[in-house]
Amino acid sequence: MASLFKDPSKLSVYRDRRFPGTQEEFEAALLASLTVYVGNMSFYTTEEQAYELFSRAGEIKKIIMGLDKNTKTPCGFCFVLYYSREDAEDAVKYISGTMLDDRPIRVDFDWGFEEGRQWGRGRSGGQVRDEYRTDYDPGRGGYGKMVQKELEAQRELVDYGVGFQTNAPPQFDRADRKRGYGDRNDRGDYQRRRSAPDMARRATDSDSKRDANQEPVLTSSTFSFPPLHRHKTFIEYSMVSCTGKESQVSRER
Repeated sequence: MASLFKDPSKLSVYRDRRFPGTQEEFEAALLASLTVYVGNMSFYTTEEQAYELFSRAGEIKKIIMGLDKNTKTPCGFCFVLYYSREDAEDAVKYISGTMLDDRPIRVDFDWGFEEGRQWGRGRSGGQVRDEYRTDYDPGRGGYGKMVQKELEAQRELVDYGVGFQTNAPPQFDRADRKRGYGDRNDRGDYQRRRSAPDMARRATDSDSKRDANQEPVLTSSTFSFPPLHRHKTFIEYSMVSCTGKESQVSRER
């Protein structure tokens, strides 16, 4: 609770390094300023919500919402300009620490708004405090910008590794199964499919060998000679000579 109350001896706990003057000039500007700085706001808090809250301290001249310089969206701070010094003091005294959009806001004196101060000063476009923040804040975009970049890099590495599976099991299609690369249950069916062509081929080979051992049959246009059985018989032929005598050839066995 002590963090919600500011030290009354200090006009501001924040020192703007871009202030063009000295520390004494900076403190003098704070004493005469009609502007308050509002920090720790949610990214989703609208200008209308801020106006409704800070108008309770006095009449508001203008509200400038802090914007991300890249996306041009609210990035968690604003400037409230009052018409009187008393109203600015009441805003710092009574509204600082008030819950706005379920988060305590911080109200402090500011040395005065100038054009260009509405943009975030962080490298990513937002506030510097959101660059290196390691805690998760849903009202301010989740994790800090640096942590978000690291998480995105890790996510890309994981997605890249999943996309290339080096240990994936081999895939067999129907053509591979026909070549004999199927599972164990397909081996019997493969042998059955291969048995019929093999038997037909073997029968054709045996027939060709058997035909090669047979004697050729001599044919003519008028008569044919039967095949002579090798080493078994000689057939007796009778031939009539031109003198009318017959000669016989004996049969050998």
